[in-house]
Amino acid sequence: MSLSTNTRKNSGRGASRRRALSARAIFAGPGLLYITAFMTIPLILIFVYSFFTRGRFGGVVWEFTLANYSRLFESVYVNVFISSVVIAGTTTLLALVLGYPTAYAITRLPPKWRTIALILVVLPFWTNFLIRTYAWIILLNSEGPVNSTLVSLGIIGAPLGLLYTPGAVIVGLLYAYLPLVVLPIYASLERADRQLLEAASNLGANRFRTFIDITLPLSLPGAMIGAIFVFVPSLGNFVVPELLGGGKTVMVGNLIRDQFLEARDWPFGAVIALFTVGLLVLLFAVQAAIARKINGKQVSHA
Repeated sequence: MSLSTNTRKNSGRGASRRRALSARAIFAGPGLLYITAFMTIPLILIFVYSFFTRGRFGGVVWEFTLANYSRLFESVYVNVFISSVVIAGTTTLLALVLGYPTAYAITRLPPKWRTIALILVVLPFWTNFLIRTYAWIILLNSEGPVNSTLVSLGIIGAPLGLLYTPGAVIVGLLYAYLPLVVLPIYASLERADRQLLEAASNLGANRFRTFIDITLPLSLPGAMIGAIFVFVPSLGNFVVPELLGGGKTVMVGNLIRDQFLEARDWPFGAVIALFTVGLLVLLFAVQAAIARKINGKQVSHA
């Protein structure tokens, strides 16, 4: 009697698990289809193209070679990578310096004003990216508001060459991606355990000490995610360097664009694209490892 009862229970549990798996498959299906169609398949194609040669008039000739990977280390391309990393890294650092205090200040607002502040943070995303970039051309040119204001105040005697410089590119990238730092940091700060802050205050820690010992470590995973969200798209962006750099500032994104559209060297363009994707994966792996380490320390202290 008990054996048959256990058998029915086990069969019932098995049916419940199958129904749960079926439900998960139904809900996950569209997402998996999207990832497969628009991410996995293009990556596989790029990976395959990277091992073949460019045709005489462009395209791909199916002759296996590793020369595309060796070209990656030529000085002209290495210099582009270095300058791109410097510009993207500077943009990321400035975004963290500006974004962290902004996110921290938002968490200290009342709920009503917090919502308004978050809307203001993402408000630039409601307008076209190209229009926002062209607006910076107007602001930074020799007769624009920035130079006109500085001249009228007597700070400078003649207009500065602000446009078509690496600095203009950094400003444009910073403006474009700053919200991508604010939002993850805000989410980390919002999820922080308030009891830890209260305990630190009860133990006599001042605000600065509480921030250094508790708030900052708890927000580091969000800050790292935000840094990746700024660094990688800045590295691959080609619109801002083209418009605000005037073609003088060449970044990895411009290099990829030129290889696919101008030089029609798809195999070498695929190699550069794989390099960017590999860098993204590496950064996420480092971020995940650091986040696990921080969470492990928090659990051990608890």
